Amino acid sequence: MPKLLRYLTPAMLLALFITWQTVSAGSAPAPSEKEKCPVCGMFVSKYPNWSGTIEFNDGTHAAFDGPKDLFTYYLNLGKYNPGKSVKAITAIRVKDYYSLAVIDGRTAFYVVGSDVYGPMGKELVPFAKLADARGFMNDHRGKRVVRLNVITPAVLKSLE
Repeated sequence: MPKLLRYLTPAMLLALFITWQTVSAGSAPAPSEKEKCPVCGMFVSKYPNWSGTIEFNDGTHAAFDGPKDLFTYYLNLGKYNPGKSVKAITAIRVKDYYSLAVIDGRTAFYVVGSDVYGPMGKELVPFAKLADARGFMNDHRGKRVVRLNVITPAVLKSLE
């Protein structure tokens, strides 16, 4: 029995570490089949690889078919959700383009102006790692890598 515990303990620690990593990265609520993007009106569940969410402190969320619409909403909360404020946002979740893992949209790296299109055309392509974003930018003719604090209406306009 002690021999079994010696092997079981590292396996249990590994399982706990993996669980902790998943929980710390967070997960976005899965959009229902009827949930529509509040910016463009498209059904979000049809685009699972591009979807993202903004979560609020009252437990509600808004789901999007892509990061471009997510940030259009974020930068215009007064228009799309007048009862909410940026201070009420508890999480912004997007999916890493390569791994499709849900990542924190506030710390993600976004490639602007690449030749890869999302559900609404030109898109902000999200990555968890700067090295992945730079590699993607070089491979797909991206113009630059930006962070949340640099995404402005002008950046979004450049994707039209």
